[in-house]
Amino acid sequence: MTDAHRAVPTDLSFRDWIGPVCQRVLEGGSVTPDEARRMLDATGADSWDLFAAANRIREQFQGADVHLCSIVNAKSGRCSEDCGFCSQSAHFPSPIPEYKLVSAEDCVKHAEAAKARGSQALGIVAAWKGLKKGKALDDVLERISAVAAVEGVNADASLGLIDDPEIPQMLKDAGLVTYNHNLETSRKHFGSICKTHSYDDRVTTLKLLKQAGVHTCSGGIFGMGEDKQDRVDLAFELKALDVDVIPMNFLNPMAGTPMADAPLLPPMDALRTVAMFRFVNPTKEIMLAGGREVVLRDLQPLMFAAGASASMAGHYLTSGGRETVSDWHMIRDLEMDYRPPGAERPPNEFERLAGRLPEPTAANIRAGGAEVHGGNRNRSLPVLNAPVK
Repeated sequence: MTDAHRAVPTDLSFRDWIGPVCQRVLEGGSVTPDEARRMLDATGADSWDLFAAANRIREQFQGADVHLCSIVNAKSGRCSEDCGFCSQSAHFPSPIPEYKLVSAEDCVKHAEAAKARGSQALGIVAAWKGLKKGKALDDVLERISAVAAVEGVNADASLGLIDDPEIPQMLKDAGLVTYNHNLETSRKHFGSICKTHSYDDRVTTLKLLKQAGVHTCSGGIFGMGEDKQDRVDLAFELKALDVDVIPMNFLNPMAGTPMADAPLLPPMDALRTVAMFRFVNPTKEIMLAGGREVVLRDLQPLMFAAGASASMAGHYLTSGGRETVSDWHMIRDLEMDYRPPGAERPPNEFERLAGRLPEPTAANIRAGGAEVHGGNRNRSLPVLNAPVK
């Protein structure tokens, strides 16, 4: 064998390092920020060693079922805040529909559609700064109670900042299970994406909710110009706050926003970030949400192999999601399940898997949860009157 054909020795240092780190986490230990930062620099075969370790941690602490949840954009546009990624901000000329808070009846239809997708929860989302006592809060409480009455679907919400310690208990009394309020990025990077409120305003919101016994859901958006250390810092901030669910979104640039021309995060960078979050927060629900379709593309199944344990089903706020049956097939092909052990199966599951039923949406749900069958199975997924991006 000539020198030109002699195999170059493989560097196994990352593999030899990640194995003991994984074992430490499996035994109840934790990782350091420096260790988490090293994970984001993995390349080549080292990335697959990282994913395999994160997947083992997910299986131990979250099992083999995938938690699905859905959201409804219950009040769209004209938000007073200037979050640079958001097409619903009144500060930017994004071409989105604007409408006031939808009715409780519409929220129930969305909850029934979420149930048909196999989702365990429906999140009621409103584009405004936050909640204060008054008519808007009363209206929200009515809609939460209506969704909470739908059997088999938790009532969740994402309704902005809270600074009144009495409001979380009011939400809980109405039937709220989980409240989402994302930190979005690290404390250091936050000022470059939002100036109308502070990072501490968001942290306070989460602390008030936890004090009231409301489950907290908080994560971020990746690909907004942050560096790798910002991602590590966010993972540890969320660990310190002991949030229950960590949604991980990837920037899907929206027309009219300051980030409209931002490049997409490379898919392998996104997956390494998921794996790092699983190491830092081993026992938590880690949910892949907005932007997974455009960033991960054909690598979407790997989000679970990299440590994710949950996913959004259906549409997002102002952009379209993936057809539910495609996600169902993906999860089944991975020998996983989109319903927890012993849970009731989604209605009409096998007819939908066979392609004989349309995507379940509020537009084809009648009172009582009955679906309207017929029409074009391949029509786009409506989100109230919002167009699909």
